[in-house]
Amino acid sequence: MVHPIFMAVLRRPELLFTHLANYAELVKGELSAFGSSLMMRAASALVALVALMLALSLTGIAVMLGVLHGAFQWVLVIVPGVAWLLVVIGATLAMRSSSVKEKVDDVKDELEADVRMMRIVKEMKND
Repeated sequence: MVHPIFMAVLRRPELLFTHLANYAELVKGELSAFGSSLMMRAASALVALVALMLALSLTGIAVMLGVLHGAFQWVLVIVPGVAWLLVVIGATLAMRSSSVKEKVDDVKDELEADVRMMRIVKEMKND
């Protein structure tokens, strides 16, 4: 006796191909999301690096101007402060954890559900 699931696959093989196509679509979507996340993190790291060089330069210039003129000016704090803020924002975005593990877990859950279903079919066939 053939199990009804196998009969359905034999009668309608497009169901199996649709299922496999859905897996391929899921993996493709996850890889696309991973690629865009990786590009965002790389761009953020580049912004942080450029802002760090700018902040170090502006801080050095502000210290030299402050010592040279001897008077405190808020602009000597604000201008390098903006650059340091950009460094913090860029570094935070670059180090932000991606949701790749969650995406991989989604694919694993789908595969485990299929394996469980096949085990149930096998057990029913043995009974």
